[in-house]
Amino acid sequence: MQIGDRKIGLNHGPYIIAEIGVNHDGEVSRALELTDAAADSGADAVKLQFFETDRLMSKAAKLAAYQRNAGETDSIEMLRRLELTIDEMAQVVDRAHERGIHAIVTVFSTELVKVAETLAWDAYKSASPDIVNRPLLEALMATGKPMIVSTGASTLDEVVRAAGWLEGAKDRLAVLQCVSCYPAALEDAALGGCDALMAVLDCPIGYSDHTVSHHPVRLLTPLNVCIFEKHFTYDTSAAGPDHAASLNPEDFAAYVRYGQNAYFNDDSVEVLKGVRSKELFLTYFGPTEKRVLDCERDVREVSRQSIISARAIAPGTIITREMLTIKRPGTGMLAYELDTVVGRTVCREIEADVPMVEEDFE
Repeated sequence: MQIGDRKIGLNHGPYIIAEIGVNHDGEVSRALELTDAAADSGADAVKLQFFETDRLMSKAAKLAAYQRNAGETDSIEMLRRLELTIDEMAQVVDRAHERGIHAIVTVFSTELVKVAETLAWDAYKSASPDIVNRPLLEALMATGKPMIVSTGASTLDEVVRAAGWLEGAKDRLAVLQCVSCYPAALEDAALGGCDALMAVLDCPIGYSDHTVSHHPVRLLTPLNVCIFEKHFTYDTSAAGPDHAASLNPEDFAAYVRYGQNAYFNDDSVEVLKGVRSKELFLTYFGPTEKRVLDCERDVREVSRQSIISARAIAPGTIITREMLTIKRPGTGMLAYELDTVVGRTVCREIEADVPMVEEDFE
């Protein structure tokens, strides 16, 4: 795989992404400051999140537990506060390129892919909940750009199914093991999931790291895990949903150094000496399997996207594509089932902007 002129794979150093995400607090000036700080810290790329709240959140949407714990009280109001416009994102893309690093974006709605394409993104990324969002994954594949797919809160079967949808992008695809906990405790790091993915996928494998530790990059880099994504902030104590699961610039720079040392100097032996027991070492890795952890189940339900009614639908109506959209939460029929719903007949009144379920149809 290659992003820009940077080759990514077994014979290349770790590619490390500074995930700004929504840690800019909805302020483009903060996003630009974080882009400069990421470049100064040695990141290969910065990543933003492109969403429009009303496209992403149905009226059934709710907060994840970690968001409530961060002090948020309303999921829709939270995201509206954290949006950046496409014009503001253009400034970040330009700044990243001026600083010699890549600009990557996670797009959360199929309708926004064409909008995103107006900017010079170096690659696209899909969020973990969208492992079931076939329309979005296929829209991103159709851009022809490199794709990075996260797999938090998903089963191995779900990952393999999504990889099948993306067969046309296999020469520009990477897949990341991820634990969708914010922050993830070390005993939930599930580093062994990388091995499980390597066993079934013929593409670069990475790790989207939600721990607040440097151990994942030091332990996984010598094992041919070649992409690392880490949330990046100006202050881990700042108000907002993701700051506490992030690294500040000083710690992120150390994270980059640890990754580079593990690749170029193979300091994994020293890392292992620092692990006090075999049991603790296994705690980091967990079993060699890809599974949904207990700590991920809340995010899996809240953040996946369902088929949503785009308007009120009367009993006896035959569903057309225009009557449907895809939004959070994942409590209805999942996004990949969209085409199977078109043409079915509704058997009861459906209000607008709610998840659709099997019981809605004859």
